[in-house]
Amino acid sequence: MKWLLACVCVALALNAVLFFFSQREVNRLEHRYPPIGKLVKLDGLELHFVEAGSGPAVVLLHGASTNLRDFTASILYPLARRCRVVAFDRPGHGYSTYRGQHWMDPREQALAIQDALKQLGIERAFWLGHSWAGAVVMAALLEFRREVTGGVLLGGAAYPWQGGVGWSNHLLDIPLAGPAFANTLLMPAGRLLMDDQIAAAFEPNSPPPNYRQRTGIDLVLRPSQFSINGRDRRLLSDFLVKQSERYSTIGQPLLIIHGGEDDIVPAWNHADRLVKLLPQAVLSELPVTGHLPHHVHTEEVARQIARFACM
Repeated sequence: MKWLLACVCVALALNAVLFFFSQREVNRLEHRYPPIGKLVKLDGLELHFVEAGSGPAVVLLHGASTNLRDFTASILYPLARRCRVVAFDRPGHGYSTYRGQHWMDPREQALAIQDALKQLGIERAFWLGHSWAGAVVMAALLEFRREVTGGVLLGGAAYPWQGGVGWSNHLLDIPLAGPAFANTLLMPAGRLLMDDQIAAAFEPNSPPPNYRQRTGIDLVLRPSQFSINGRDRRLLSDFLVKQSERYSTIGQPLLIIHGGEDDIVPAWNHADRLVKLLPQAVLSELPVTGHLPHHVHTEEVARQIARFACM
């Protein structure tokens, strides 16, 4: 009995140590990677954004797990030489808040971003979405046929897929165990595994120097963002079953930039299908390139986008 009591006490003490460590690390992360832009206030929502340049407007939307620093560390400033560029933290990511407890699907996120653009005085814009945010761009093309003058998919997800998502995306919704994990083990485990996850996303390329620091990607290890990110990943494929049925009605121009060796959002299931469906869609496939072409071929990707959207 004393042995069992001792084990319980040790477990409780360890959990307490991990809890306080995690809280301290969240504070340190937010101190190291603070907001770098401004906030636009909407109904029940605040969106964090960075803006640069002048000319035709281009909206940049990041993928899963990341935030708008993914663009400030890559194509935002090269694009700003020729365009007015606005990069947003999507709802629940970076320093944008989230609306309620229900899932904000790609259509609802598109509606919020369009409301934000109105407040910024932007009446028409090209929208770019990397990875997960490709679905937001496709939703915007469907919902705002006048305001969204064209779309750019950068390794963008557009269609459902088989096989689900990784187990870590289900963790935080498990009753009791999920919140316990989020507030104790998520931070230390995530920090240890982050470099491997980054390397996998870049394959067959290598991450550029200081990618992790320049993008502030560790912000996803905050429990609230990790939970929203997991929900985004879990629910997207089912959402795209219905949304993709409407793509044939899209009339705006569409540029698709895709890594030829992207195994995370493979071209055969997304880019290739759109090009076959939409005669105005143009595919630029970059050889020997994985899921982050805007970090591997920054100037080339920015040049293609500027030629498409900023003329």
